[in-house]
Amino acid sequence: MDEIERQSEERGWATAKTLAEALPYIQVYDRETVVIKYGGHAMGDSAVAKQFAADVVLLKLMGVNPVVVHGGGPQISAMLDRAGVKSAFVDGLRVTDADTMTVAEMVLSGAVNKEIAHWITVAGKEADVRGIGLSGKDAGLLTVEKTRRTKRDPDSMIEHEVDLGFVGEPTKVDAKLLNRLIESDADWVPVVAPIGVAEDGQTFNVNADTVAGALAGELKAKRMLLLTDVPGVKGADGQIIRQMTLGEASKLIEDGVAVGGMIPKLQTAMAAVRAGVEAVVILDGRRPHAMLVELFTETGAGTLVKAR
Repeated sequence: MDEIERQSEERGWATAKTLAEALPYIQVYDRETVVIKYGGHAMGDSAVAKQFAADVVLLKLMGVNPVVVHGGGPQISAMLDRAGVKSAFVDGLRVTDADTMTVAEMVLSGAVNKEIAHWITVAGKEADVRGIGLSGKDAGLLTVEKTRRTKRDPDSMIEHEVDLGFVGEPTKVDAKLLNRLIESDADWVPVVAPIGVAEDGQTFNVNADTVAGALAGELKAKRMLLLTDVPGVKGADGQIIRQMTLGEASKLIEDGVAVGGMIPKLQTAMAAVRAGVEAVVILDGRRPHAMLVELFTETGAGTLVKAR
């Protein structure tokens, strides 16, 4: 046996060992729903997108019921730049006027949504696993109302309302269609764009983390995975916190340890757990197979938030 054959054989035994060690975790997630929020700048990398799709297909074939909710902020910004439209943000939320809303829906429900669904279908071709592209407007999935935000003037200290335009907050989730897809004998993987509609028929852009949390709560998901551009939540010492309770997560925000974009992610995680999700994990979506490491190994990946 030459060196190449020996190394190939060793890799085979290592793979078999890994699969055997994963068995207890595979059984834990068998026929359980896992909501995955996929976003960040990694979405713009086709190689990363294809690997993400392959991992989602693997989850489905291992007995997990994945539901993907995606963002698309960088893609929206790129399209707006090409159109010569400038964006403004308040507390991380894009101020969305009528023109911006048109572009946001076109990008999110169109190009981004269909591309992710397509890559899942391509990755699952041999086993007939198929991605199904949806938005919150389909089958009454997501009813929303206009988001209200206030800011305090630093000079007068008076609170005043900030108009974010067509930015919405979920008020009702009708998961009937998602449940039908999950329960089907066919291997469907729902891919949901964060677009909702108000009672009066007006379309709204919704924060993808918020949509993922709302869906995960309604579906009583075993896990919600928030794939981000960071490896997890850092403590005051700068080290990644592997696990925390709702109380500990809240204290990180109160003490100013969690800052910037991590605050809404922690708030989303806490809301999802309170709504019935067993735990939420904030992890780095840029790392290959991060979801598999989190779900099927003892060490996990990122930061897990649970009730207590």
